[in-house]
Amino acid sequence: SILKMLDVGKWPIFSLCSQEELRLIRQACVFGSAGNEVLYATENDEVFVLGANCNGCLGTGDIQSTMEPRRLDTLCGKKIACLSYGSGPHVVLATEEGEVYTWGHNAYCQLGNGATNHGLVPCQVSTNLVTKKVIEVACGSHHSMVLTSDGEVYTWGYNNSGQVGSGSTVNQPVPRRVTGCLQNKIIINIACGQMCSMAVVENGEVYVWGYNGNGQLGLGGSGNQPTPCRIAALQGVRVQRVACGYAHTLVLTDEGQIYAWGANSYGQLGTGNKSNQSYPTTVIVDKDRVVEIAACHSTHTSAAKTQSGQVFMWGQCRGQAVVLPHLTHFACTDDVFACFATPAVMWRLLSVEPDDHLTVAQSLKKEFDNPETADLKFLVDGKYIHVHKVLLKIRCEHFRSILNSDDEIIEMNEFSYPVYRAFLEYLYTDNISLPPEDAIGLLDLATLYRENRLKKLCQQTIKQGICEENAIALLSAAVKYEAQDLEEFCFRFCINHLTVVTQTPGFAEMDHDLLKNFISKASRVGAFRN
Repeated sequence: SILKMLDVGKWPIFSLCSQEELRLIRQACVFGSAGNEVLYATENDEVFVLGANCNGCLGTGDIQSTMEPRRLDTLCGKKIACLSYGSGPHVVLATEEGEVYTWGHNAYCQLGNGATNHGLVPCQVSTNLVTKKVIEVACGSHHSMVLTSDGEVYTWGYNNSGQVGSGSTVNQPVPRRVTGCLQNKIIINIACGQMCSMAVVENGEVYVWGYNGNGQLGLGGSGNQPTPCRIAALQGVRVQRVACGYAHTLVLTDEGQIYAWGANSYGQLGTGNKSNQSYPTTVIVDKDRVVEIAACHSTHTSAAKTQSGQVFMWGQCRGQAVVLPHLTHFACTDDVFACFATPAVMWRLLSVEPDDHLTVAQSLKKEFDNPETADLKFLVDGKYIHVHKVLLKIRCEHFRSILNSDDEIIEMNEFSYPVYRAFLEYLYTDNISLPPEDAIGLLDLATLYRENRLKKLCQQTIKQGICEENAIALLSAAVKYEAQDLEEFCFRFCINHLTVVTQTPGFAEMDHDLLKNFISKASRVGAFRN
């Protein structure tokens, strides 16, 4: 899977993870009938799962759902190469060593272990694969397929429509090599629809088998196909990749063109209508060359990325039928499935690149009070605060008018160190962090320097920090700095906690005029009725 700088938070299931946990994720796959399960690997190759655990598909050894990430010890340290999932769901995973592990729903032998009871923990699949290195995996609704490094394809599981490619419709309990037309071919890519299978040969031919009721095999009819059959209509076209939706198919050619066929009730073929197609049809995405196609067997959504990085989507998108490729604002096809597919799943195992790039805002934040890069110092209460003249001038009208190029140290006596430091830090970060008592001083400064946004932030901090002990002091400050909204808030707080507030030292030391005003206003709102 391709490395992406990606925000996994776009998939709702990740709301259950803390920011710390999200930062450690390096690979992830969201799956399940409602996008309610996820498996992810961290930067130190630990593997965790989270979610509803339908039919034991999390591999935790039980069928309990979990809101907290749980570790899969069997897979820790294994390094995941690829992963796919079915509708049960069952999960098929290959490691970088080429080993295959399966778990989850198994009513149709889709775990490849010869049994039909659900697999509650990941188990290695060894029958016929023990000497093979698996490099790609794909799952249909209830069948499984893997591709080996020597270009062979093995399948197992549900076979009601011939999707295992064995020539019969008997379920396949263990991995079996798909032969017939593929006997001497080297396969480079595989994909599964709900009940069909596809393989791309190194010479660009596409072979298909399984269910064909919507024309998803591209053979021109709607009859099922129990063994691999070449799509003759693609003669002369070299296909590089195949992707399958629920009942539709996309292929990408070596010239960057897309062909589509199969079910089209949501416009997922991108042909401008909703008519099914049983033969490959050209999809016009853009004048630009397409470099990636995306679809997933549990959705009716299609996506593509062009050489210039534009991402298009079509098909079922948040309940709408989009019948032609629609240009999105996304940077990768994965985001289409996070934001528009139903369910919100991933179409592939996603690798997340650690993003060490700092934004402009983050870089500025880092430089606050850094003596190595600063060209100006404020001396406040005997302590230095290191800043950058150019930034102060850009961010504050007051400094634009008073700073000179030869200033190196400015003494500040009007405000305390915590207040002035908070103000300068605000210019670098747009945020303030200080107790409500100090926020009064900062409110004074913001009023003096005419920093209206800062005034609002101070008022917010004061409101959040008000209590019986400091209510009168905060009310006094609001009156003094003409912060009417804050004054009203503090007054209401005092009235609601009148008995306790009137017994505090702050009330006893209250300014005479303010006290008179307070009593008069309190009586008007009925505070002394009893």
